[in-house]
Parts: sequence; C-alpha cells; structure tokens
Amino acid sequence: MKFPHLFAVPDDVDASQKRLLLLLGAAFFIGQYDMTLLTLALPDVQATFSIAEDRLGNMIAAARVGAIPAIVLALMADRMGRRRILLATLVGLSIFATASGFAQTATQFVMFQFAARMFATLDEILAITLALEMLPAGRRGWGVGFLAAMGGLGSGLGAFLYGQVEAVPGGWRGLYVLGGAALLYVAWMRRTLPESVMFAASSDTRAGTGLLRPLREIFFSHRRSLAAVALIAGFFWFPASASIYFMSKYLQELHQYSPGEVSTLFLVAGVAAIFGNIMAGKVSDRVGRRPTIAVVVVVNSAAFITFYNSGGLVLPIAWVLALFTYFAGEVVIGAFSGELFPTSCRSTAAMLRMISGVCAAALGLIAEGLLYNVLGSHAAALSLLCLVSLLALPAIKWLLRETAHAPLQ
Repeated sequence: MKFPHLFAVPDDVDASQKRLLLLLGAAFFIGQYDMTLLTLALPDVQATFSIAEDRLGNMIAAARVGAIPAIVLALMADRMGRRRILLATLVGLSIFATASGFAQTATQFVMFQFAARMFATLDEILAITLALEMLPAGRRGWGVGFLAAMGGLGSGLGAFLYGQVEAVPGGWRGLYVLGGAALLYVAWMRRTLPESVMFAASSDTRAGTGLLRPLREIFFSHRRSLAAVALIAGFFWFPASASIYFMSKYLQELHQYSPGEVSTLFLVAGVAAIFGNIMAGKVSDRVGRRPTIAVVVVVNSAAFITFYNSGGLVLPIAWVLALFTYFAGEVVIGAFSGELFPTSCRSTAAMLRMISGVCAAALGLIAEGLLYNVLGSHAAALSLLCLVSLLALPAIKWLLRETAHAPLQ
C-alpha cells in the first residue's frame, strides 16, 4: 500500500457518498476536539480546582460514564432515524462544551463534561452507523477510517490550541468556549444531512412494540456478537483510556515538558494516528477485521508500557506508536461492531459496545488511582494496567466472526 494512494477515495464511492462522508467527518472533528481538551488540559484543570492526585482518576471516570445515558438516544435513532438524533447530539455537545469553560467548581466541571461525553459518544456512534449503511461492503473499513482521521484533525486542532494556552483569553477555559462554535456548523449541517437510505428502506425499523424493541432483539438474537464486541472493547479501553489521560501530566511533571512541547508531541502523534486510522480501515478491508485488531491490541499494549518506562528519544517514538495503534483499534472495533448487527438495532448495539468500553475505561481510571496509592507512581500503575488489554485476544479468536465484505442486514 503506497502512501500517495493512502488517502485516495476509492473509485466505487460516488459523489453523494463523498459528500455525506465529509459531513459526518465534520461531526467527528467537533467531538474529538472537545474530548482532546480534557486529556491535554488535565494539569490545568487539576490546578484550578485543587484536585488531589488520588482523585484524578475518579474525576475523569465520572465524566466518561456520561456515555451510559446515551443509550436512550441510541434507541431513538433505531426507531426514529439517524439524522434528527445526530443533529441534536451536536447541539448538546456544543452547549455543554461551552459550559465546561465556565465551571466554578470541580463538581460543576465534571457534570458538564458528563453531559458533553454523552452527546459526543452518540455523535460518533451515529456517524459510523451512517457511514456503514451508505458505503459499498468492501469500503466500509476505509470509510470508518476516514471518519476517525477527521476526528484526528479535531484532536490536532485541540493540541495546537493547547500549545498556545497561555495566550488564549481565559486559558484552558477559553479553549472549551471555542468549542461552542460548533453550533454554527450545526445550523449549516441541518439543511444538507440526508437520512440513511438503508434505514429508510428497512420495513421493520418502525415495526414492533415500542422503544425497547432494539434491545430485545439484541439480547434474544445477537447475544454472542454483543459478548464479543463488549469484551474486546472493554479489555482494550480498560488501560488505554487512563494511559492517554495521564500522558500530558506525565510528560510535564516527570520529564519537564512545557505545554508547547506536549502540544508538539501530541500533534506529531496525531498526524501518525491519521495515517493509522485510514491504513487500519484499508488493511482490515483487505485482510479482515479479526487479524487486524489482534495485532493492534498487542502493539498498543507494548507501546504504552514502553512510553511510561522510558526517556529520551524512545519516549516520543513510543507515544506516536501508542496513539497510532489506539486510533487504529477504535476504527476496527467501530467497524465490526456496526457490521455484526442488523439495521433495526445497529445504533443500539454500537452504543452498548461503547458503554462497555466506557465502563471499562472508568474502572481502569479508578484502578489506576488505587494502584497509585499502592505503587506510588502513575507510570507503574499504568504499566500494570496495560497488560489487561491482552485479555481481548481470546475473545477475538473464539467469539468474534469476520465481518469484512459481508453484506449488512
């Protein structure tokens, strides 16, 4: 696979599909900008609200579990359509991202981030669902990779602006307020975003006995698939989320990186991650989702462990590799978790997978705080946590069926 062709749009993706991908990619861009801010600005938020070291993990965990109530909106998306709910999530994300910049206490900040996470999570789920439902079977992985690459650009913008945080009015608060500009995009997007053709053509998406029908269908007919994606996502995010959130703090406090240097490293890693997103999608389209995610899990675990136990030139190289494989893993997990389920419950199933990952990530953050009290070091605690992701390998081998090139139901 040559790099000049890595970003080329496949010939069998038509003009309307390209346009829709750009619209959905912009939604990813907005969501990832806000989510990146908490990772980079963690030391600033901690200092502003005087948060103790052993409470950091619990605070981030509380914000992350905002994804759980999003299941209600996902159920609505499987009953009412993707378009209206996606637009609502973008409005909600903009409002609560802005509110985070005006928080006066740590409790308020966590509450606003809880709500922002709820909308950002569903934003990603619905964007991926629409992409999977509109693209040819052999291009679905590429499409999800493209969306993730757009999210990487949003993360890059957040990283770039954080590098200028001392010059931004209000500091880290000003960066959150800037997220409110997404409302302007929503006003434009509302006129042009179409509904999923597959959803509109499915006669059973509106049939049944109410809002909970997608949940009943999943638990009665697709339990094995749900178990596969829940376990893989859970084991992958249990250590990875904490490892990413503590990156900025680790570099600034233990290796004396300045905010500008952290921003530069994050930008470099983000560029690599953009390549990783699209490459992972294309590779998984060619060789399959199962072998791709297995390799990603192993390399990601090794890269994070190396990052938190090294210095000098090895440190940034390990971080680039860790972020590269982290986003590659998100692409492949996002693709097969949508492909395993029919249109009538696809959004709900994808949200259940996301909730399993979010809960695992929250538990990982709590476990990090407990391990910090025992080991006395964030680096040691995170290194131990990273071994847990390897437990995803048996689930990949024994529970997961291949979905690349399989037609959607």
